Amino acid sequence: MSDAFGPEQQRIGNQQREEAITALNDHFAMARLDIGEYQERVNRASGAQSYFELAELFRDLPQPHPPFLAPPSVPFATPPAAPGYLPPPTQPYYPPPTGPQPQYGVPQPPPGMMGPGYAPGYGIDPYTGLPLSDKSKIVAGLLQLFLGNLGIGRFYTGHTGIAVAQLLTCGGCGIWSLVDAVIILVQGGTDSEGRKLRD
Repeated sequence: MSDAFGPEQQRIGNQQREEAITALNDHFAMARLDIGEYQERVNRASGAQSYFELAELFRDLPQPHPPFLAPPSVPFATPPAAPGYLPPPTQPYYPPPTGPQPQYGVPQPPPGMMGPGYAPGYGIDPYTGLPLSDKSKIVAGLLQLFLGNLGIGRFYTGHTGIAVAQLLTCGGCGIWSLVDAVIILVQGGTDSEGRKLRD
């Protein structure tokens, strides 16, 4: 019978009126209605022409309702909460963070591990998390390869002791400077402050 319930102004028949009166009888038997209210509502149910008029008779009454008055379609009052019921807690609002955010995936160096000559614009080694040198391994390797007899590649990286030794020995007769250039180009090496040469 609830499938027949349509818009609130849809007209009703004798069967719906009888079901409404039966539900009112139940409420009267449970002493929810006094004799005057009961007679007034039965008279209104007998003369009702639409679902809306019957729904008004049960708006302030709990179940039972006539079967054709489906709860989702008729806006009855919300029943009071059970004793001891606590509504679920709401999540607190946290504003979005401001300022620079950490870069995830790139390990940050431990505090105090950045050398005094660290320039933040040259980046951090993704494997060790230590700061990179401002010197390039390509430049250092090429300088050492072509001008290694004068120790220029080592002067560039800041290793002045090695550079002076290569200058005085003509790069170890060219062998030392050649091997040094290959090592710098392949492995990279470090500058005088121990920072890895950047690519």
